[in-house]
Amino acid sequence: MFLMAVLVMATLSVSAQSRFDQGTLTIQPRIGGTASLMSNMPSIPLDEFDYKGNNSSDIDPKPTGGGTIGVDLEYMFTDRLGLQAGALWGQAGSGWDDVNFHVEKETVKMRDLKIETDYVNVPVTLNYYIAKGLALKAGVQCSFLTRAKFKFSVSGESEGVNSKTDYDIDIKDLFNNFDLSIPVGLSYEFKTPFVIDARYNIGISKVNKESFGGKDSRNGVFTLSFGYKFSL
Repeated sequence: MFLMAVLVMATLSVSAQSRFDQGTLTIQPRIGGTASLMSNMPSIPLDEFDYKGNNSSDIDPKPTGGGTIGVDLEYMFTDRLGLQAGALWGQAGSGWDDVNFHVEKETVKMRDLKIETDYVNVPVTLNYYIAKGLALKAGVQCSFLTRAKFKFSVSGESEGVNSKTDYDIDIKDLFNNFDLSIPVGLSYEFKTPFVIDARYNIGISKVNKESFGGKDSRNGVFTLSFGYKFSL
């Protein structure tokens, strides 16, 4: 839906290439959000519990959200072709469905299960402007792991007493410090200096040192960000 909206905006634009001329160097601070899911993440078995809910015996994996912030530089080789490089902090990871189950006489609620990883990302993309302000982009991204956590909260009621515990477990040692991915996407520059950028990072290298459930996992991260672009 987002891609269709951008294409419609470009089609309706009165002017039809980049807003910046050949030889221009621009800088673009940007901030946004991420939705990520690591491949081959296992379901969490609940066979040992008296589980009730969702007609399933497992907690299924699902995407998890995060944030990103950083800055990009772009040099225009022509009025249509530019080379963009950036340095951004961004979050990735994977989550699982919430679940309610019973252990003996206690009702237990498990919420916000997720692996949360933080990276310093260095993307380099070629941007080709197919219309005024509308660019298709593809390239390569090197990412350096700074943090990895397994987070969840457990709340329960036993004999009329409610309790809740939040867990925040460091699992950085389970992950590789370097990740390689291929970003593909598009961006749209409005007549004002504001830019909206959408891209999907296709993971190439495995993120886990040891396999999860006998399989390697790779990052898949969708990023939507908003920036302010101006020439230097």
